[in-house]
Amino acid sequence: MLQRLNIRDFVLVDRLELDFQGGFGALTGETGAGKSILVDALAFVLGERADSGLLRAGAEKTEVGAEFDIRALAELKSWLAENDFAADDDLLLRRILDAGGRSRAYINGSAATLQQLRQAAEWLVDIHGQHAHQSLLRGEAQRQLLDAHAGHADLARSVGEAWRTWRDARDSLDAAAEGGEALAREREQLEWQVRELETLAFSADEWENLNQEHKRLAHAASLLEGAQFSLGLLAEGEGACEAQVRAVASRLDGLAEYDPALSEVAQLVQSAEAELAEAVSALRRYADRVELDPARLAEVERRLEAVMGCARKFRALPEELPELLSRWQQRLAELGEAGDLAALQARVDAARQQYDKDAAKLSKARAKAAKALGDEVSQGMQELALGGGRFEIALVPVAGGNAHGLENIEFRIGGLAGSEARSLAKVASGGELSRISLAIQVVTSRQASVPTLIFDEVDVGIGGGVAEVVGRLLHRLGRERQVLCVTHLPQVAARADWQWQVAKSKEGAAIKSRVTPLDAAGRVEEIARMLGGVEITATTRQHAKELLGQG
Repeated sequence: MLQRLNIRDFVLVDRLELDFQGGFGALTGETGAGKSILVDALAFVLGERADSGLLRAGAEKTEVGAEFDIRALAELKSWLAENDFAADDDLLLRRILDAGGRSRAYINGSAATLQQLRQAAEWLVDIHGQHAHQSLLRGEAQRQLLDAHAGHADLARSVGEAWRTWRDARDSLDAAAEGGEALAREREQLEWQVRELETLAFSADEWENLNQEHKRLAHAASLLEGAQFSLGLLAEGEGACEAQVRAVASRLDGLAEYDPALSEVAQLVQSAEAELAEAVSALRRYADRVELDPARLAEVERRLEAVMGCARKFRALPEELPELLSRWQQRLAELGEAGDLAALQARVDAARQQYDKDAAKLSKARAKAAKALGDEVSQGMQELALGGGRFEIALVPVAGGNAHGLENIEFRIGGLAGSEARSLAKVASGGELSRISLAIQVVTSRQASVPTLIFDEVDVGIGGGVAEVVGRLLHRLGRERQVLCVTHLPQVAARADWQWQVAKSKEGAAIKSRVTPLDAAGRVEEIARMLGGVEITATTRQHAKELLGQG
């Protein structure tokens, strides 16, 4: 679960360190105080897109760190180890953004990419934004929600890949049937390009080896002179180091008989003598190998020039030539097949059969998941004052299929405006849509694997007795997961296990957000404020105590 969040110079926050608890926590405060900023900061450190607008005015950079307890997340720990990150029981994510828009990320102290942050986040946190109910009106969002909830994401990706394979095979067949002359010209050009690179017979490893050999041969005289100079000082010249160290070792060895305190020094000098002897031996072997070879140097330079000439001709880096050859050879093979219309047709048929097989499997799985999710959300709707309403997920056939399968996904509602189930966008009002969205989020979150759930003002448009139900639902979720809810509703906040108040203050010319953990008395005052009224009266406080179960 989320244990700690450290924020520095983020929007209205200068410095803030928050220690989180388990269960259900509520984040409250007046409109504009910065409650959602904390959610934005968490999303930032989990890899969401960001720009310099997140920096507090006048700051050079913003930094957010989040610490998680991952003892129960064995898959995440395995992923960390596979990606060479420390895989301890605690996970620290950190992200920095400077005023120029440059971002850096770290996982357990090691540099990481934003993609790796996002991958780790999939095991850690699920954030439900305040506009989630709006996205539910889009067919794409409905399809993604159903597939993600039912665990069909991998199967859906396979269907997409099969669709693209079939489409590419069909395009190749169409091109072969209509553009034979153009393909012939392309084949002819590719053939001479491939011949040129095959004749060069060049590999990426050779490029590195050639450069190293050229550097050695071009500096052979300096290398030989340096080796001989070193040998002269160490072993062969007058007053050479090796002889002097040997003499010192011998002298100290003899003196150690009179004073054992010199034994350790004598041993150190003897060790230095042995290592010096090894260095001298290695230098002699090196000097024997180094040769002035102008002929080989000229040969290496000719080879380098041939490679560079090819690279310039094909507008590529020398080390990219082998990959270029591989791509051209592959394209040639495709063009060779393009001349065989029967073979291309067979490929199209095989690709379509694979797509139909995968898509049918996905359709069957979706139908089963749609029925189960529909029943669960319908039950949740009854609790949220949508009695008589039922939630259905329709699988609308698509002629010929598409990249997402053989059907479109459509969320439908029945029983609210007539018995016939109709599209969610056509039936639900704003308030109803908010409640239906909340029911869906609660159901999908209950079965999600992440330990921390964030609800950012998802209760907008809800009030009265329904708000009490929402608070009860979130409190129930808090028994199984860590739940944090940004809310304006006192009925929801009162059901929380713990509560923080966010307030905005002016310090000089700067406006800053502050977060205060509330004790029992503080919660009474904050709930009373949320209940409304210009002044907090004894009656308001009593109502707040009753909501909190203190009255």
